[in-house]
Amino acid sequence: MRSAIAQFLRYLATERNASALTIKAYREDLFGLVEWLENSQGSSPRPDDLTPQDLRAFQAALQQAGYARSTVSRKLASLRSFYRFAMRQGLARDNPAKPLRNPRRQRKLPHVLTSDEVGRLLLAPPANSVAGLRDRAILETMYSAGLRVSELVALRDGDLDFDEQVVRIRGKGRKERISPLGSYAIKAIDRYARKRIRDPKTESLGRDAPVFVNRFGRILTTRSVGRMLEKYIAQADLDARTSPHTLRHSFATHLLDRGADIRSVQELLGHKSLATTQIYTHVSAANLRQVYERAHPRATW
Repeated sequence: MRSAIAQFLRYLATERNASALTIKAYREDLFGLVEWLENSQGSSPRPDDLTPQDLRAFQAALQQAGYARSTVSRKLASLRSFYRFAMRQGLARDNPAKPLRNPRRQRKLPHVLTSDEVGRLLLAPPANSVAGLRDRAILETMYSAGLRVSELVALRDGDLDFDEQVVRIRGKGRKERISPLGSYAIKAIDRYARKRIRDPKTESLGRDAPVFVNRFGRILTTRSVGRMLEKYIAQADLDARTSPHTLRHSFATHLLDRGADIRSVQELLGHKSLATTQIYTHVSAANLRQVYERAHPRATW
């Protein structure tokens, strides 16, 4: 089983061009099954030995251990993908994960900030230091373009087009999209770019040099952005649930609140499925009610 999983992970990396984070998730999901089998059955069977009953027992163990429904569903999806590969390679005759049903999804609305709260957060970084200018530019860019943190740290100088006021973004699955960049974000990036410190190794990359760097001139990590945001969340006295992804949630919700159509928001977020974007319509329901009550002649007594 371990050998078959290793083959699958190599296939994802070399032929599917899967990201490092995607491969990491598959590795954890699949080797988690192997470890469970070794602990519960005392051995690691071949892929062809497993039955739907074995995987149902694994699914039940995950649910009893308190895993979120979305996490269980992701692990089952990993198993289905692995077995499709195993069948093509002749390592398994059937896909024992195919008959399994995902647990019913729990509808959980994302945490979003109000416009005033976003404004407080964006003004929290000081404007009198290089680090403060960088942090303000980071927050402005994330909110302006609805970026994931991984997309932000991957930005290169050549991805920015200030003349057209757009940014090229490398999203999940290495898919690229173009997003408008607001004037506040452009000004913040420009102020930071004039002051930033560059490592000679990255400076020599020219247009391929990273936009945002640490105090040593090296590329930022997603964790360092998260730590930075935690500091400003406390300073702005915001809800502790606020995370880097909250700015992305707020970006989408504020666009819908102000009349943007959902398909345009889907494109801006880089969502493959419209169903993923539709969760933000639930967040905006209260606003729609207010619009109705203001506009409809017979909405109230």
